[in-house]
Amino acid sequence: MLKYEEVSKRYGDVTALDGVTVDFPPGKIHALLGPNGSGKSTMMKMSIGLVKPDSGKVRVDGIDPISDPVKARMVVGYSPEEIVIYESLTPAEYLSFLGYVYHIPREVMEERASRLIRLFKMEEHMGKLGGELSHGNRRKVLIMSALIHDPRVIILDEPFSGLDPEIARVLKEIMRKYADEGRTVIFSTHILELAEAVADEVTIMHRGRVVAKGPMEELKGKKDLESYFLEVTGLTSELENLLKAL
Repeated sequence: MLKYEEVSKRYGDVTALDGVTVDFPPGKIHALLGPNGSGKSTMMKMSIGLVKPDSGKVRVDGIDPISDPVKARMVVGYSPEEIVIYESLTPAEYLSFLGYVYHIPREVMEERASRLIRLFKMEEHMGKLGGELSHGNRRKVLIMSALIHDPRVIILDEPFSGLDPEIARVLKEIMRKYADEGRTVIFSTHILELAEAVADEVTIMHRGRVVAKGPMEELKGKKDLESYFLEVTGLTSELENLLKAL
């Protein structure tokens, strides 16, 4: 369970989050949608204490990630949108380091790492330095590092960016498996068709607020997801004006 209660955050004159109250229950895949700057990444970073709210409360599996970020990170698997990895470490060295940080027994660590390496087809790249990896393979390392400690809450910010279709399908199946096991799975994307195909529930944000939330089937029942997204974010008229200028 991930829960936000009246959470606000400002960066100077910019309001990133404006009194957000929302929860993401376990057992489902949640798609977090919204235009650029709507507050999605800020919310995700708060789940492990990377960003501190100006007001309000964040709870992840009952843990306050601000007062106890280490404990929160033991239960959250987080993959950021920005691809930042240790360029002087190989993926094998990085995963080994994470195993130490998370206190994972060696035998368990080896089994988990081996399974993830096979799933993401990284066998030929584990000995390369991070700085030598392609964009897609760096993304795979981030996702693998988010899953290596078997978290109860999985938060993936734009995880499909840079993945080829085969690995994207693998990731979808992993997310489905985790949700079916009763974990909380949250991912953000700008590809509405992807959200429609994968998610059980959708949360739409705009200008730091939650403007719509509900089961995918319920939202799709109103109209197609793209039209509904444009309507609730107030972007329909803006889009029409842009198209008229073509």
